[in-house]
Amino acid sequence: MSAIPKGSLVLVTGVNGYIGSHVAEQLLQHGFRVRGTARDSYKAAYMCELFLAKYDEAAFEVQVVQDMASDGAFDEAVKGCEGVIHVASDLTLNPNPHRVIPMVLSGAKNALVAAARTPSVKRFVYTSSCTAATAPIVNTKFHVDVNTWNEADVEAAWAPPPYEGYARELAVFVFNTVLPNCNIGKILSPRQQASTGGWYKKMWQGDTEILKLLRGKFPPQHYVNVTDTALLHLAALIEEDVAGERLLAFAGPFNFNDTADVMERLDANGYGDGSRRWERIQNEDKDLKTVDKERSEELLRRYGRPGFTSLEVSLREAIMS
Repeated sequence: MSAIPKGSLVLVTGVNGYIGSHVAEQLLQHGFRVRGTARDSYKAAYMCELFLAKYDEAAFEVQVVQDMASDGAFDEAVKGCEGVIHVASDLTLNPNPHRVIPMVLSGAKNALVAAARTPSVKRFVYTSSCTAATAPIVNTKFHVDVNTWNEADVEAAWAPPPYEGYARELAVFVFNTVLPNCNIGKILSPRQQASTGGWYKKMWQGDTEILKLLRGKFPPQHYVNVTDTALLHLAALIEEDVAGERLLAFAGPFNFNDTADVMERLDANGYGDGSRRWERIQNEDKDLKTVDKERSEELLRRYGRPGFTSLEVSLREAIMS
């Protein structure tokens, strides 16, 4: 039995983003109605265009929330919803915590408070990050599970307080988090930048700036297929036995050389013209951590997945989008 019945209205903040759009897609495919938020009317319009071409007009709507950090930002958007999935965040990669963290903190708090004030809300899912568990650490063996916390970066960047504790104080809905690593996979709209998924499509297309980023500044870490990430959000929302959990969306380790190997193989197998080649990084660093993925993989199998999707399939979906 679903914790939230099909046909229920679910709020998805940041619905125009790479993860947010996939979360909305999975909700719609599984019979839920979605109210998304976007920061401007242009983004709202192309999300409506995307989903209303495939789903009933009553199934999807978008509200513009220009500043999620402003008091009461989500108060109107959450009305009538039985679930909230808070995906919206700051994706500027700005290294200054004084520019990023206050906005992210306020946005998350506003979403939680709005949900707590809305009697119909039964479930709240927060899109956290792999970095809540660990920073990218290379060439070092260690293990990550649901009890692993990135305390070093909390001290370095005065990271947000634990949302789990704040949600427990509110004590009016079930609160779960999903911790995704580098998302790769299908891009739903050509108008999306698609975050990391867009990076790999641009690498395939020969974008030299993205190539510099991926070769020089993007450390080896774990990847995850964006559809798997979305399905874990769905599970966190509707599976009754998922309550107060951190779901780790870590499929497997990869680095630039792994990516180049897969892309050249795809190119040779007919997905390109057979001419693509990338110079490898000599003695490239590796992500050697192990991750307890058992719970997440068990949940993915409930939705017909074999577990986490392979890197090759994920990259193929991105480049062919």
